[in-house]
Amino acid sequence: MTKVRVEDKETFIQQDQDHLWHAMSRHVEGSKPMIAHSGEGAWFTDYDGNRYLDGVSGLWCLNLGHGRKEIVKAAADQMMQLSYFPLTHSHIPAIQLSAKISELLGDAYVTFFSNSGSEANETAFKIARQYHQQNGNPGKYKFISRYRAYHGSTLGALSATAQANRRMKYEPSMPGFLHVPPPYSYRCPFGESVKDCDQAAANMIDEMIRWEGADTVAGVIMEPFISGGGVIIPSPAYLQQVADICKKHDVLLIVDEVVSGFGRTGKMFGFMHAEGVQPDIVTMAKGLTSGYLPLGATAVSSRIYEKFKAKGKDNHFRHISTFGGHPAACAVGLKNIEIIEREQIVERVAKLGDSILGRLRQLDDHEHVGEVRHVGFLYGIEVVANKKTKEPASDAFMSKIIENCKQKGLIIGRNGDTVPEFNNVLIIAPPLSSTEEDLHFLVDVVQSVFRELV
Repeated sequence: MTKVRVEDKETFIQQDQDHLWHAMSRHVEGSKPMIAHSGEGAWFTDYDGNRYLDGVSGLWCLNLGHGRKEIVKAAADQMMQLSYFPLTHSHIPAIQLSAKISELLGDAYVTFFSNSGSEANETAFKIARQYHQQNGNPGKYKFISRYRAYHGSTLGALSATAQANRRMKYEPSMPGFLHVPPPYSYRCPFGESVKDCDQAAANMIDEMIRWEGADTVAGVIMEPFISGGGVIIPSPAYLQQVADICKKHDVLLIVDEVVSGFGRTGKMFGFMHAEGVQPDIVTMAKGLTSGYLPLGATAVSSRIYEKFKAKGKDNHFRHISTFGGHPAACAVGLKNIEIIEREQIVERVAKLGDSILGRLRQLDDHEHVGEVRHVGFLYGIEVVANKKTKEPASDAFMSKIIENCKQKGLIIGRNGDTVPEFNNVLIIAPPLSSTEEDLHFLVDVVQSVFRELV
């Protein structure tokens, strides 16, 4: 790689300070951000020539890594043929991708395209409310989600996001969004004496629907595995029980697959770990295009979509996204899925997530590790100051671990800005196409950093 000239670097740094607003970051006068220059596979190189393994896939999205020429060509070819066309009408890539999504989900679904996971969830909320209106239940407008869960940053999606630090200074939230405790066995919100925390958490959803009145609840939204809130991994029985509860009360089950979709967990979609579960609505983004272009999708069961076919001037879905379902983004999504299937990415994630990344479970015995939680290529290491009391590690201690990994050439994340004083879970989610050598490097670095902790 040709290094950026010193004088150019200084210009970039000053322009960054003066003009670029960084996501999730405090402004620090005079700071020098990491500026990425190039990427190859699971690795990227900064402007100083330092090379790093991306242990969090960007923002959980770079599933196939950098430099996939097939994907780039698919986007370029599509833009040369048809650079833009709105989905008030139609185009071939959107038709093909919507059909492919339905096939992957294992049932008949109709897909509305948007630009991101936040938008996909916003779309789901509007669809659910309108569905119940047109199904003779106009009072069903409330949504239930779990504490610690993240569902997006737009106002409705943020209202479903039950993370106090994310909502701080942006409240009041939208009305009609309710929150229940998560299936979090390590810190069971129902007490240490509870034998089955997952079942207790599912029962709480049932109880809330009863307390609120089933005739007021439109949907339950949940990730199959809480990701950004601390990698909380419930049993398959939990999701099965929630699905049954939703059916009993005529409440739509909205499964947020923005992080867990397209192979991250060792299944094509996270909900597929729970036998017999078929969501009413599935939202997705991130891994849908492996981050090469923005694209969100809200897949709706054909049973639900039927109510939008009814005659009447107001029965259609009065919602639009200018760039949602962009022809190039849909072409990228199709090529991305083609590669996932051809290279058997889902199967290798299921295998290597246990065999190589599984070595991270050895950290369970470390004095500063409360618990290692995982599924597929999604790992969370809960770091504690005291193993017996489960006192969470401090921000400074967490930053030290992350910085030490960076010094050794590995970027990992944490559940930042979620729950006050409980931002103590390290997050590891490398690209699904990472080589075995990449994965061994990742584990070796993390283990060495923990060995060096004092």
